[in-house]
Amino acid sequence: MAKLSTDELLDAFKELTLIELSEFVKQFEETFGVTAAAPVAVAGPAGPAGGAPAEAAEEQDEFDVILEAAGDKKVQVIKAVREIVSGLGLKEAKDLVDAAPKPILEKVAKEQAEAAKAKLEEAGAKATVK
Repeated sequence: MAKLSTDELLDAFKELTLIELSEFVKQFEETFGVTAAAPVAVAGPAGPAGGAPAEAAEEQDEFDVILEAAGDKKVQVIKAVREIVSGLGLKEAKDLVDAAPKPILEKVAKEQAEAAKAKLEEAGAKATVK
């Protein structure tokens, strides 16, 4: 296999959708036993009592996708869930759909959450992003 430069790798990643890139990151983490999560900063001393909650509510950067109901097209919804959540077998995806309302994705970027919601709704399900 030819060795790719960093620029070539970045160009290849630019061609991927957010879901494809997310699946790649999961495979990368599993293959190399690492995590790509950004380190969490340790909170320093708290400022005025009213300041912290207002800042936290300002900008939400992690979202959950909740499957509210499968709707009439359960088979299509199961297929969509398997596309969204990498590594799920048919039985696991069916169990997840049967257990609705249930989180499908947790703590993902807004773009990924919106794409997953759109895919679920396109399949006939009712989904929300929180």
